[in-house]
Amino acid sequence: MQDSDSDELRILSPTGVCGSGFSQQSFETALAMRPHVIGCDAGSTDPGPEYLGAGTTAFPVEAITRDLRLMLAGARRLGIPLLIGSAGTGGGDLQLDLVRRILLDVAQKEGLSFNLAVIHSEQDKDFLIERLRQGRITALEPAPPFDEDVIRRSAHIVGMMGAEPFIRALERGADVVLAGRASDTAIFASVPLMRGFAPGLAWHAAKILECGAAAVVNRKSPDCMFVWLRRDHFLVAAPDPDLRCTPQSIASHSLYENADPFRLIECSGTLDLSAAQYEAVDDRTVKVSGSLFEHAQRYTVKLEGAELAGYQSILIGSVRDPFIIGQIDDWMERLKTRIAARVGMVFGDTLDGRWQLGVRIYGKNGTMGELEPVQEIRSHELCLVFEMTAPTQAIAHSLAGIVRHQALHLPIPQWSGLITAVALPYNALDRGPVYRFNMNQVVQPSDPFEMFPMELIRVGAQAGQGAAS
Repeated sequence: MQDSDSDELRILSPTGVCGSGFSQQSFETALAMRPHVIGCDAGSTDPGPEYLGAGTTAFPVEAITRDLRLMLAGARRLGIPLLIGSAGTGGGDLQLDLVRRILLDVAQKEGLSFNLAVIHSEQDKDFLIERLRQGRITALEPAPPFDEDVIRRSAHIVGMMGAEPFIRALERGADVVLAGRASDTAIFASVPLMRGFAPGLAWHAAKILECGAAAVVNRKSPDCMFVWLRRDHFLVAAPDPDLRCTPQSIASHSLYENADPFRLIECSGTLDLSAAQYEAVDDRTVKVSGSLFEHAQRYTVKLEGAELAGYQSILIGSVRDPFIIGQIDDWMERLKTRIAARVGMVFGDTLDGRWQLGVRIYGKNGTMGELEPVQEIRSHELCLVFEMTAPTQAIAHSLAGIVRHQALHLPIPQWSGLITAVALPYNALDRGPVYRFNMNQVVQPSDPFEMFPMELIRVGAQAGQGAAS
């Protein structure tokens, strides 16, 4: 750690997710405030199952590299730890390895030396099947059907690690920790817990930090957030002097991504904010106190899995005819019936139950679907997005051809003869493989480290591969 002051721990979060960017000026301002640790979340399930399933990243490699370069150089300049969690969006081994290569390339170009811990979160399927047979995997609500076959057919499965693997890495001398899928808050709670700060305050500060400057009232773009954690409270502010935190903005952040704003569940217990207090220190800084933490009776790790749903082609078209718009629901039902009949003619029973047609109607309820409260269509035109999913890309493309022709000329009572109903700016667009999340379960490990093997590596001068543990 940078200094010996045991009553204050200063934590810097450069941004809400590595690759989303942050102001270099804000970052330099924050470094001048002498943080003891820099942490950054690098992934999420928000972009959907594709990234975990395919092993790709939601942000461009160039954007990830830029953010990592600034964070790594800043941390090494101050001689403080850098903690990265959920590397590469999904945190699977393919993504973790990609971000590791980026990190090592940055270190080489910048001439940096440090001890690197790489913590894996991708799960062995045989291990999970054994735990399932032992009754040590249970469902959260809501959860899809789950059995051994779900585990076997998953493209990738990760466990969401808590703070303990980060603490172990730091205790074993890591200067930089690069982790697979992790609880966002665990990244930032690890050092405070390691230093003996109150767990309620540590986890609450971590919850705010993990989103970067998202909890300010006048957010301009992704940016830095800074916490001064003390024994009975913490202060939070954004390094950018133009950004303001208020008691309301900080308190309301507990609503973000949580069903209950007062209780936030982690591997090791539950953060209880029912007695938390928020006070304005000045027009930019908030003091938080009273946050509590209830330790769980059993330690659990959340599982995230993605499986191949098929291959997809899409069509994008628009309808401007007022007669069709006025009867769009009936028209769409008749269209779906026509499409199903035509698919049966072309493919016989070979595709029974093995293809899907999805339609989004923008201008009606394309964003919210059945939850849309506005029932009246107020647009002079509608955008239709057709999604055809099938066992192969070739079949999906063929289905798109059927949909295109049926939608193009589906008649309505108000017009006689051949009509053109839909304007299509493109032919079928082939998306390739598509994935779906297939689990919402937790597993009870033997200890907090069992599911997260770690490698210790010396990077830079006299570099060598360390042993895995």
